[in-house]
Amino acid sequence: MIKPSASTYAGKCHCGACRIRLTWPAGEPIPARRCLCSFCQRHGAIWTSHPKADLLIGSNGPFQRYRFGTDTADFLLCSTCGVSLVALSHIEGGDYAVVNINCLKPPVPTEPPQDNDLDGEQLLSRLQRRAARWIANVSFGKEP
Repeated sequence: MIKPSASTYAGKCHCGACRIRLTWPAGEPIPARRCLCSFCQRHGAIWTSHPKADLLIGSNGPFQRYRFGTDTADFLLCSTCGVSLVALSHIEGGDYAVVNINCLKPPVPTEPPQDNDLDGEQLLSRLQRRAARWIANVSFGKEP
């Protein structure tokens, strides 16, 4: 994996109405994962996360929540342009998130995305994987 040269990335949807800020642990590689489910494939999303990263989600944006498939995560989509910026999973009282790399600027230095086929993953295993690998420090604010 490539080591990042910056630790903070701004993100936005296509029209700029929805914004996020991702703060990545210094010196940690940034993995890129491509989910093979039909929703992620159709949106062209490539996801990243790190349990020690911080994510600020701008509440000013016209976000729409969409729950798909296993009913264990909400995708935050821009209500105006439809871009999926973040997926959230509520686990044991906390929010965990993955971020769509395609929404981040400057471009995020990663290796080519690894394909993830999670069909058939059991519910408990899915939630445990997310709690261990997804961003644990998720907050909502006015403008990231």
